[in-house]
Amino acid sequence: LTVHYFNCCFFTGLTAGDHITPVENEVTSTEGQSVTLNCTYDTSSEYPLLYWYRHYPNQAPQFILYKGAKSSSDFEEIPDKRYKSKTSDTSTELVIQQLTLSDTGFYYCALRDHSDTKCIRGCTKTYRPKYFDVV
Repeated sequence: LTVHYFNCCFFTGLTAGDHITPVENEVTSTEGQSVTLNCTYDTSSEYPLLYWYRHYPNQAPQFILYKGAKSSSDFEEIPDKRYKSKTSDTSTELVIQQLTLSDTGFYYCALRDHSDTKCIRGCTKTYRPKYFDVV
């Protein structure tokens, strides 16, 4: 399992106790089917946004979607209709429909505060990848 750290000022407003964690480390499915990836999170924010990214080796992570939770539940951006997402006060899920081999890769769930709060110093956010194979 690979762990990446990003400066908090890119994902603003997070506190030291905030975290997000994948439920499964690896998921396998078949072409044409759907797959669901899940992460749980804990935050003191009332306005969390949950993001999903796909990462191929030697490339920058690709944005898939974001969806709000708690008091931000009306916020979302899901450009590709093959992707669906649900959020709760403690979890987020990504559903990928009509799988193709190009969907194989590492998937990251990420947490961000959607309030006007700004991080002034010293916090980081941990992002943990999810991996699955399409066979």
